[in-house]
Amino acid sequence: MVSLNRVVMQPQSRRLIQSLGPGGLDVCEISGTWGEMFSFKSYRKFRYPEYDICAGPYMQNPEKAEKFDLVLANQVWEHLDRPYAATRNVRRMLRKGGHFWVAVPFFIPFHAAPSDNSRWSARGLKNLLVEAGFEDHAVQAWQWGNRHVARRNLDEGPWPPVYDAATDDITDDPDMPICAWALARKT
Repeated sequence: MVSLNRVVMQPQSRRLIQSLGPGGLDVCEISGTWGEMFSFKSYRKFRYPEYDICAGPYMQNPEKAEKFDLVLANQVWEHLDRPYAATRNVRRMLRKGGHFWVAVPFFIPFHAAPSDNSRWSARGLKNLLVEAGFEDHAVQAWQWGNRHVARRNLDEGPWPPVYDAATDDITDDPDMPICAWALARKT
């Protein structure tokens, strides 16, 4: 079962990650378990809020941030109290040439876990990444959604809505984003 809110973002993002050559990457994820579907060289999970990326980069050694080739953040940045500081901390955790993949909701119901603070379109997400130190030319951002999915998000019943290929229109409407995602490279 696939969330209707992620039906376009997830396959495109899987292709992005596959294009990076996952078998050669040291990776950490600051969200859930999305990265478990890949065969990375190494893979570590840091769960928010137990690990607060806003407070600083992950440091096993208190003197030096641990370095990764890829940091994943799936549907967690909207919950952060300090997303700009967190994004700067992720950049510090990347090796030169490393990537940060982040996916966030835009038009979905409020969902405090433990809080719900921010929303970004593709342009807003790119701005966040540039303001955190990634170079403009090294950031790609996308968004997807439409009014049908927005209405399904507001329907009563279990949330998030599950994608039904027979009834759900997933034609993109750039004026009604449901989610946004980006891939930024540290140059």
